[in-house]
Amino acid sequence: MIAELGHLALAAALVVAVFQTVVPLYGAARRDPTLMAMARPAALVQFAALILSFGALTHAFVTSDFSVSNVAANSHSLKPMIYKVSGVWGNHEGSMLLWVLILSLFGAAVAAFGGNLPESLRARTIAIQGLIGIGFLTFILFTSNPFERVVPPPIDGRGLNPLLQDIGLALHPPMLYLGYVGLSTTFSFAVAALLEGRVDPSWARWVRPWTLAAWVALTAGIILGSGWAYYELGWGGWWFWDPVENASFMPWLAATALLHSAIVVEKRDALKSWTILLALIAFALSLLGTFLVRSGVLTSVHAFAVDPERGMFILVLLAIAIVGSFALYAWRAPSMEGGGVFRPISREGGLVLNNLLTATAAATVLIGTLYPLALETVTGEKVSVGPPFFEATFVPLMVPLIIAVGIGPLLAWKRGDLAGALHNLWAAAIIAISLGLALAWLQGAPVGAALGMALAAWLAIAVLTEWADRVRLFRVPLANSLSRAAGLPRAAYGMTLAHLGLAVFIVGAVGETYFSAEVVRYAARGDKVEIAGHTLTFDGVTERAGPNFNAQVGTFVLEDGQRLESERRFFPAEGQQTTEAAIRVRPMGDLYTVLGEPADGDRWTIRVYYKTLVMWIWVGGFLMSLGGLVSLADRRLRVGVPAPRRDRMAMAAAGGDH
Repeated sequence: MIAELGHLALAAALVVAVFQTVVPLYGAARRDPTLMAMARPAALVQFAALILSFGALTHAFVTSDFSVSNVAANSHSLKPMIYKVSGVWGNHEGSMLLWVLILSLFGAAVAAFGGNLPESLRARTIAIQGLIGIGFLTFILFTSNPFERVVPPPIDGRGLNPLLQDIGLALHPPMLYLGYVGLSTTFSFAVAALLEGRVDPSWARWVRPWTLAAWVALTAGIILGSGWAYYELGWGGWWFWDPVENASFMPWLAATALLHSAIVVEKRDALKSWTILLALIAFALSLLGTFLVRSGVLTSVHAFAVDPERGMFILVLLAIAIVGSFALYAWRAPSMEGGGVFRPISREGGLVLNNLLTATAAATVLIGTLYPLALETVTGEKVSVGPPFFEATFVPLMVPLIIAVGIGPLLAWKRGDLAGALHNLWAAAIIAISLGLALAWLQGAPVGAALGMALAAWLAIAVLTEWADRVRLFRVPLANSLSRAAGLPRAAYGMTLAHLGLAVFIVGAVGETYFSAEVVRYAARGDKVEIAGHTLTFDGVTERAGPNFNAQVGTFVLEDGQRLESERRFFPAEGQQTTEAAIRVRPMGDLYTVLGEPADGDRWTIRVYYKTLVMWIWVGGFLMSLGGLVSLADRRLRVGVPAPRRDRMAMAAAGGDH
């Protein structure tokens, strides 16, 4: 009965979404305040209906109701409770229900916290959120019903993919969806602005918090997924340029460009048309990621659906969203004349360069991801585009970008002094060049490693230099500098943390890529392994029973007596086997051990890695996310346009809307 209630709530959400779309859009076109006001309660009711629906599906998983087909296919009575709960979204149908729940959450958030928006803009934004909801709710109800019953119900379920039975994968999808779907809000704001024919600094200020929230969630989701791949898959890697990884990376790059572009609109009333385009592209790339994961065109641990009907449905939704929004953009964009004029050497010029390089990087990843799929579709020929392609095309774009990120914040708005900015960065330049030369000549490091570490040093010192310049450190009494530091807006600290996080990330990525070591061999009990100045003794294999798996545990003893236990787990319900790496985490590098297949006699295949500086990758990602959160807490992003100015804008809209 509860499952039927969830199904009914899902259908009700679709009806409400239609109302949420049609009535406010009609009201905005007629300038009818009563009809426009209907957007707010409709968004809240749709969110409530989807909470009820998602709660019903969660109840079915928690209680192991195997009469629900989705539960029978993706759960088991012996599963730990946390994985029963995460199993709700560890499958295609449940993940799509989570998708629309988060979509309705953002629509309800605009309704609840958008009181400072002009009434017509809020109504249209919420209506576009409802329109997106119509597409995906229709998709779920007609092709991916999570409440479908199975008769007769099985005695027990088939279980969840063992690779997904992990706390990292319990958190990764919801966080990633908050980012993916959060970009729908910026898309809706962009389409609403195009319908109104007006983009101004106030619009940019309204959009920035929503973009920033989506960017923070997307950053955290990607970092969580990277960490899961590192410790769960047993390969010792943190990024593989897998098409599904790229599917989340592309909207992240577009959102990064959008964040910086919106600043120019807000501060200088320029780049309006480009910013709108980035908002459309960012969500289009999110929809593309949804298509890649759920269409069956990819075979991956990330991919859920393999039904061509589902893939075609999502492809149609993707085409409608892209063609419709871009056609509207082509119609309205020419009328969006830029306001502020600026020199190429200026803060605005630096942000434009940032946008160009980031957008080009996203296009590079897009081509490398889609080209093999397009070629196979057209010719049937299969080709592989892997790390060598992306390292040869993406990485070179990052070099000028990192240099620009260090210089840009030191330039003035409208007209900057490049010589002055470079003069302030003399210490960063000297330290970066010295570090690069020392690594290349004295340590014999590869050129790529030396360049990467030099760029990280450049960026880190440039970021600290910019902060010191803001507070006039060493130029005024220390008490004055501390007072200035306390008075800096949170967005300034957010930028500092995010850029510093990027530098830390680069250190980790370069260290792991160029300075790691690996030993793969057969070992019997008592055999020793030497790696990166460490000695490990293989202490043999024992058996262990888990809550829903049986494990073979290989023990490695370090010189200091610490024991690392790597497991090979077999899950009887799913009939699958996984590898659990054992990792000793240290700032300078991780010792990473993996138990492989049994060999002849009492020997086993073992893999031992030393991953230099790898933890800095996730520390850097954490700092970037934290920087976004600090910026999001800036009071200026929560203060709306003053009421008199808002009234003037509303009057202008009433007179000039078409």
